[in-house]
Amino acid sequence: MKNITFSADDALIQTARRRAEAANTTLNELFRVWLEGFVSQPAAADEYERLMARLAHVRAGGTFSREAMNERR
Repeated sequence: MKNITFSADDALIQTARRRAEAANTTLNELFRVWLEGFVSQPAAADEYERLMARLAHVRAGGTFSREAMNERR
């Protein structure tokens, strides 16, 4: 695992450490979780685009009047 260094305001770091401690974790672990989510987002967007392309042929139907949309059955 590679070590990296970030700079942030001292007060911000102390507050983050207290919150991490209250959650029984560390800033390192919180950062790893955030980084994994950050990295996976483009893949999720690509997957969404592929799904929309596959479903491009699907049509929901015509337009509906307000009365038709609010009709109770």
